Amino acid sequence: MSDDQKKLLEQKLWDIANILRGKISANQFQDYILGFIFYKYLSEKLEKKANEFLQPDNLIFAEIDENSEQGKMYLEALKSSTVDALGYFLKPSELFSNLAKKGNAKVINEEDEEQIQSTFILEDLANVLSSIEKSTMGSESQDDFDQLFYDIDLNSTKIGRTTKDRNDVIVKILTALDAIDFDLDNTEGDVLGDAYEYLIAQFAAGAGQKAGEFYTPQQVSSILAKIVTTKKSKLKSVYDPTCGSGSLLLRVAKEVDDVGHFYGQEQNRTTYNLARMNMILHDVNYHKFDIKHEDTLERPQHEGLKFEAIVANPPFSAKWSANPLFSNEERFSQYGRLAPGTKADFAFIQHMVHHLDDNGIMACIAPHGVLFRGAAEGHIRKFLIEERNYIDAIIGLPANLFYGTSIPTCILVFKKCKENPDDILFIDASNDFEKVKNQNVLRDEHINKIVATYQSREVIEKYSNVATLEQVKANDYNLNIPRYVNTFEEAVSIDINVIAEQLQSIDGKMETVDSTIASFCAELNIKTPF
Repeated sequence: MSDDQKKLLEQKLWDIANILRGKISANQFQDYILGFIFYKYLSEKLEKKANEFLQPDNLIFAEIDENSEQGKMYLEALKSSTVDALGYFLKPSELFSNLAKKGNAKVINEEDEEQIQSTFILEDLANVLSSIEKSTMGSESQDDFDQLFYDIDLNSTKIGRTTKDRNDVIVKILTALDAIDFDLDNTEGDVLGDAYEYLIAQFAAGAGQKAGEFYTPQQVSSILAKIVTTKKSKLKSVYDPTCGSGSLLLRVAKEVDDVGHFYGQEQNRTTYNLARMNMILHDVNYHKFDIKHEDTLERPQHEGLKFEAIVANPPFSAKWSANPLFSNEERFSQYGRLAPGTKADFAFIQHMVHHLDDNGIMACIAPHGVLFRGAAEGHIRKFLIEERNYIDAIIGLPANLFYGTSIPTCILVFKKCKENPDDILFIDASNDFEKVKNQNVLRDEHINKIVATYQSREVIEKYSNVATLEQVKANDYNLNIPRYVNTFEEAVSIDINVIAEQLQSIDGKMETVDSTIASFCAELNIKTPF
């Protein structure tokens, strides 16, 4: 797909989203738009797979008679095969295209003018979405599809005051989506996945802090992904303990040939559903991902597992229980201190370090406070450096990169087996960005410079430095970047004698000008202005 075709597709999708714009907020209408796109994808994916199964019998899935005995027999066999292959099943009558067509019925009015009028399909749509989830019951994919369409409330008065109004809006959306070809047969590209990512980013940008919580800008995701895949073409596993919409996990997959398994956990139900949809839309089979819905710190869901790559953008300085009982838990016990209840940043870091495999790399976003704050956080930071020597690099990013917050952030890179055990790399990339409207943006050259510097550990004046552990110890384990990367611009030296001569020259010129003005005033017989 060319860039022009991609932009055209994105514009069409945003136009569809605008059907709901103004009725409800962006973080609410994303549930409908993204949910219906997902339904369309599931429908087309299943129809394609079913036709493959039916090819030896010269049958077409959409033409099977659901009410005949033979049709029922074929559908029962297809259900078993497609649930095993894809994780779910739909009947021909439940296909997206059939429902969209049903929503548009041609009628003739009294003046014999043809018009299009919406047929009531809300109940049918609700049944289909429920049917998708029910088709997985008792199968391996049940957890991955459970309550997947929970956030699509077809009875919400926010999308229409009356049932007819709501039906008209839904029919408009389905009809517009039905006209778009997502090119599922194109194995070289990921048209639908990219379109989905585009919409997620648009919704996050348009909805402020609440929607931005679940989305890490692609430029930042790209840096994390490139770092954790350094010198690797395959990954056994990748994990994100605060996975949001799953975009960060999927970004890692773009950097390698294969990822064996994706793991994630997300506390917010809406974004947990979005993450599962996002995985399936990017053609990640349900066998290959394990996304859980729970509070990661309070109720971790992947106990006993170690991961080769870990990426995360945890909520900045979030609150957590800091329950004293956690002091005896393996994730935290060795440190001797818990992260404060008002700032969970180090609790997330400790959790991730616990799950990091010996040959793994972990990269996470954090506020700058984790680099220098004292008390319990200072104690944990010292332990990670002095006792474990896990911190590999600190990368300072520009401010105002994230939706919903303008604070500058940093990337912390951890390794349990460091190739450079005697030092820590510091990069100050805070001044490398382009301002686009109200948001700062990283361009490819900024991203590539950060990643190249990390991988080479090159010392670049006013940009990067390698500090020995002794230097870090001398700074009392304070990792604040300006302590190690000197970006100070020396003041231009001034020669006072030269300045004095210049002032004397100016005074001389002023006397000449005043004398000329005085002579003019005398000729005009007026007072001088001085």
